[in-house]
Amino acid sequence: MRAKISYAITAAVLVVYFVLVGSRGVLLIQSGTLLTVTFGVAVLILPVIGIWFLWKNTQFVRRANALAAELDAEGGLPVDELKRLPSGRVDRDSADEVFARRKAETEAAPDDWRTWFRLAVAYHDARDTPRARKAMQRAIALHDGRPVQV
Repeated sequence: MRAKISYAITAAVLVVYFVLVGSRGVLLIQSGTLLTVTFGVAVLILPVIGIWFLWKNTQFVRRANALAAELDAEGGLPVDELKRLPSGRVDRDSADEVFARRKAETEAAPDDWRTWFRLAVAYHDARDTPRARKAMQRAIALHDGRPVQV
């Protein structure tokens, strides 16, 4: 729940920022000179890109959470079996061991979104965020019946 609140606050702050930047872009365009109009258009592009990025991220998070809820209802969510250091961080050897099992599970059933979901969690636990995101995107695509990009 804490992560959802943090995400909502961050998203709200970004939206406020985008509105402020956008208003500055409009003011620059209203000035009417070639230079200010050019800068105004450039400034307006930034909030558009930011809103698009925020929207795509929010869609990704919502879809991943929906998969987690479905997997939880099936009783298939991965159990946290990782050993932790006294600091609370995940023990690297433990994460590697779990990752190896998840990878083998995914290789045995490459068309099952559930195995890709669990692999994404293993990547996340191993602190490999880019691969965790790719694995989760594949899980979402398989779940939705969309073609999977390799």
